[in-house]
Parts: sequence; C-alpha cells; structure tokens
Amino acid sequence: MNNMLIGLRDWVDERLPIMRAWNTHMGQYYAPKNFNFWYFFGVLSLVVLVNQLLTGIWLTMNYTPSQEGAFASVEYIMRDVDYGWILRYMHSTGASAFFVVVYLHMFRAMLYGSYKKPRELIWIFGMLIFVVLMAEAFVGYVLPWGQMSYWGAQVIISLFGAIPVVGEDIVTWIRGDYLISGITLNRFFALHVVALPIVLLALVVLHLLALHEVGSNNPDGVDIKKHKGPDGIPLDGVAFHPYYSVHDLQAIAVFLFIFCGVMFFMPEMGGYFLEFANFEEANALKTPEHIAPVWYFTPFYSVLRAVPDKFWGFVAFAASVAIPFMLPWLDRSPVKSWRYRGNINKLMLVLFVASFLILGVLGVKAPTPARTFLAQICSIIYFGFFLLMPIWSSMDKTKPVPERVTMDGGIGFWGSMGGLALILALTILPLRAVGAESAFKCGSMPCDEISVDPHNKASLQNGARLYMNYCMGCHSLQYSRYNRVAQDLGIPEDLFQANLMFDPSEKIGSLMHNAMDKGNAKVWFGATPPDLTLVSRARQPEWLYTYLRTFYRDDSRPYGVNNKVFKDVGMPHALLELQGMPECAMGAVTASNGGVKRDPLTGEDILEDPCGQLRISETGQLNPEEYDSAIYDLVNFLAYTAEPMVGDRQRIGVYSLLFISLFFVFAWLLNREYWKDVH
Repeated sequence: MNNMLIGLRDWVDERLPIMRAWNTHMGQYYAPKNFNFWYFFGVLSLVVLVNQLLTGIWLTMNYTPSQEGAFASVEYIMRDVDYGWILRYMHSTGASAFFVVVYLHMFRAMLYGSYKKPRELIWIFGMLIFVVLMAEAFVGYVLPWGQMSYWGAQVIISLFGAIPVVGEDIVTWIRGDYLISGITLNRFFALHVVALPIVLLALVVLHLLALHEVGSNNPDGVDIKKHKGPDGIPLDGVAFHPYYSVHDLQAIAVFLFIFCGVMFFMPEMGGYFLEFANFEEANALKTPEHIAPVWYFTPFYSVLRAVPDKFWGFVAFAASVAIPFMLPWLDRSPVKSWRYRGNINKLMLVLFVASFLILGVLGVKAPTPARTFLAQICSIIYFGFFLLMPIWSSMDKTKPVPERVTMDGGIGFWGSMGGLALILALTILPLRAVGAESAFKCGSMPCDEISVDPHNKASLQNGARLYMNYCMGCHSLQYSRYNRVAQDLGIPEDLFQANLMFDPSEKIGSLMHNAMDKGNAKVWFGATPPDLTLVSRARQPEWLYTYLRTFYRDDSRPYGVNNKVFKDVGMPHALLELQGMPECAMGAVTASNGGVKRDPLTGEDILEDPCGQLRISETGQLNPEEYDSAIYDLVNFLAYTAEPMVGDRQRIGVYSLLFISLFFVFAWLLNREYWKDVH
C-alpha cells in the first residue's frame, strides 16, 4: 500500500511538480531563526483570508442580492439557516480581524525595514493587497443593506464626484444608476464574491512568491544568506516546515481564542464590528444623524474631512492611501531595522502611529471645530512622516549592524510596554482635549441601565404576552416565527396558538407580522409603524427601557403624549392602561457628566427644569415598581427576538474557548519539542 502511494506521488510529481513547490516554499525554505511576536501576523492574515473565503461561499448560498430581499435574506441566514448565525458572525468578525492583522503586519514591515532593497516588490504587492482589501471590504459592507451601509456607500461613492469634468459620470458608472439602488447592490455583490477575491488571491500568491524568492527579513535586518554551512544551508536559518509551521500554531491558537471570544460573546464589539444603525433596513428617505464608514476606513476618512474643499479633500484621501507605496524609495537610512536606527526614527514612528490612531478615532465621531483642527494636525503629521522621510532618515544616527542574527535583541518586554504607554498617551490626551462624544445615549438624558437575561424564561414569557397584547396590533416582528418563539420560550404550541396568536388564519410556522394591515396603518399613523424585530439591537435595550418609561402628557401632540427620550414622538402611549398618565414636574437639570446641577452654596439640586421629573397623575393597573418590572420583561423579550440564538451562541462559545485552550497547550508542547535543539 505504501509503495502504491509513493508511486502515485511520483507519477503526479512528474507531471505536476508538487514536491518541488513544497520544498521551495515550505520544506526547504529557510527562514531566520530569530522571528519574534511581530512575524505572526503574516500567517494570521492567511488564516483570516481562508475564513473569509469559506464563510463567504456559504453565505452566498442564501443571500439575495436585491434591494427588496437583501436585508431579509441576512436575517433569514441568522434565524432560519442551521447555524447560519455562526457563518455570519465568523464573516463579520473576520472582516475586522483581517484589517487588524493586516495593519499590524504593515507596521512590522515599517518597524524592521522589510520594504527596503531587495524587498521593494514584496511591499508593492502588499500595498496592492491592502488597496484591493479595502475595495473588497467596501463593496461587502454594502451587501447587508442596512442604514449605515447605504448611507456610508452614498458618501464614499459621491467622493468621486469631486474629480473635475468626469466625476459625476464616474459616480453614475459605479452606482449603475442615478441613485444607489438594487442595481448598485447587484454589481457590488458580483465584485465582492467573484472579481475582487480572484484579484486578491492572485496578489497574495505573487506576494508570497516574491517573498520566497529573496527570502524573509528579520528583526535585525541581517541577510542570512551571507553565512552558509558546507551543505549550503544558512547558519542562522531553519526550515519553515516543521519549525515555523509548528511555531505558528501557538499564534493561531491565541488568535482563535481572541477571535472566538469576540464572535461568541460580543460580535457587535460596541457597534464597531456590527454597527447598530445597520440593524435597520436601508431607507433612502431617512438620513442617519451621523454618517461614518466602518472603523477600518476611518483614518483615511478623517483625512478627507480635515480638508474643507471637496476636491482637495478627495485628493488628500487618495494620497493618504497611495503615498505608502513610495516607502522603499523615501527611506534613505543605511540600515533596515529600527533596532539600529537613532532616536529620530523612533520619535517619527511613534508620532506616525499616534496620529494614525487619532485619525481613526476621529473618523467615527461627529465633526466639531476642535476635532477638525486635531484631524488637520494629525493629517500633517501623517503626510510629513512620508514626505520628510528622505531628510530625517538620512540625518538619523545609526548603530553598527551585527554580522549574524541575534536572539535577544530589541528593547525587551518593559521597553515595549513603555513604548506602548507613550503611544497611548499621545493618542488619548489630544482626544480628551477636543471633547468626548455626547454624554447621553438617550438624547438629553442618561439611559437607565438594565441587563437583559435571555435565560429568564418567566420574564421572556411575560414579555411575549405584553408584546402580543399591547404592541402587535401596530408593530410586527417580521423576521421572527411563531413556532421559534414558542419553542425557545418553553410555551406549548397549542397554548401559544390559543392565547398569543390572534389571527386564526396564521400558521404556527409563519412570520410574526402585525395584526393591522400596512396600508391601514399608514392611513392611521401617516406612516407604517416600524418593525420591532431588531429594535433592541438598533437602539440598544437601555434606550428602549428608558423610552417606554418616559411618556408624559402633552396635549399639543396628536395623541396627547410626548416622550423625554424620543422628543415629539409620533405614537400613542400603548401601555397607558398599565402605567397611567405621567405628567411633567419640576426637577433637576441634568449636567453634561450625567449628574445634576447643584447650588454651589447650599449643595441642593437646582430644580429649574419644568420637565425634570415625571409624576403619575392618573394611576393605571400597575404601581411604578410593577410597571418597571413589566417593561423590563417586554424589553427582555424584544432583545431575545433581535437575537434568538444568543443562548446557543454563549454556550457554544464556552466550549470553543475550552477546546482552543487545550489546543494551545498541545501547540506549545509540540513547539518546545521542535525548537529545543535550535535554541
């Protein structure tokens, strides 16, 4: 049997030189033996690339690239496809992880001069990968067809309109229409799943071929090919396989632990990985309060906004992406690695990183004069780093470079921590100086904090009852199914049908549309009441809880009520019979820090807000404590409907992290065994 397999291998190898390729790129490719932490991110980027390709293929099977069906198909994947939610979270988390590892990979190249002769072509291919990755991420970002996806695309595409003469024609050509529409979505889908991945894979192959032709750099910037043994093997090199293939398993395990921790326990990542606005379907007639691209584009977006003129802003935006291509020819230092460069290089690199991080943070915040001024300063530092590099890199003092690689070079752990602390200080202090984001999630007042519990079946059941009785007449849960809710909440289907389904024509497997016809609802309210399936993710449970508790009498409004969180609300107080009628009363003025203004002499609250507090003037069926508990149950139920798989997600996450931990121990022991002789 063994001879048969060997014979088959040799037969194939004569016609397709697989073994030669294996030896060239793995078995007999010698890499420096002093790779450190920063050299993990190259292989991690390949891991993420494979993840994106595989999950993308499976997501494509159930995605509908049309204006009418895109958003609904994503929710179908999340709810009705077996473990579709894992695929979606793997893909969305992978998109952000891709840029994290790529940015760190690029930083490593800048740290150790991996772009300098003879590796210029490697850097060029790497930058082309980055540009194509940005394009791939942008067109993919539009596909879920959420509010921020739509309006972010609207802003980014409109930038090309700044190009003189042909700008508007280019914008129309990109969109395929005079507005962003289903045509735009369809062509972006084709680009995302076919054209750009092919280009990306081709560039990755070229990047690796160019790397393995000239050899890998190392933290010392020493060419290991200069010192070879009698067998022609570099004295400071080790075969990539098995040494680094085993060595990288540790990094992959740590990465997967962090990746799965995010994916299973915080997939939204505070609204940065999955933006809250994207849990609302795209609406061309409703502009978000603040439009910003996803976080990995924000440094370049800040450069764009820092320039007041549209055309020159576009030029600066394009230049900020293009100028790193010239890095191999801008750097005039005689040495590669920062280990042997002087203080000027280290200072400039620290300033560059800090300015890049500041630009990234400013890009997700609403612009103010102070923030714009800071963005302008950081943009100057960003461009100055590259444009002045020929001067400061040639002026900088250098240290003697060793002939052979060193195993204990660098600044060590505490030096690294000191450098990180300096970068964080240079990043955080200017951001604090220009002011934080709005202090309140609930408009002019702080939200009341709550913690939803998807495992509290009694709360979820009561919330379902309240929703069916008081909300579903106007609002739907059009992405949830009756039978799924009954199963998850532990309600027998016959009881569910008898008590919580008011339309006898509806089947237990149907989607939970509202009782009122959409046309009638539009006549009654002027617009169809919004679907509430994803409201707790789009608005957040704290906002929803506070909103449902802060209706008050206002005879000037069409339904006689207003709301403290949603000013000039356009809906009645549906829970009036439970709460009663709250009315405004004098109360304390809320300060910007979330506290209240107090008299500096007496220390007493300044009661100057005519609606500083609410008092029940007409009692309802429930007292205030009971009403608050009922609202908690309702919000808890809505949080469940927004993400019904949250319990499974957290449970599977625990087992996944335990498995990865065991895998890391195995990888560490295996690596120690292989590397003991080398060290």
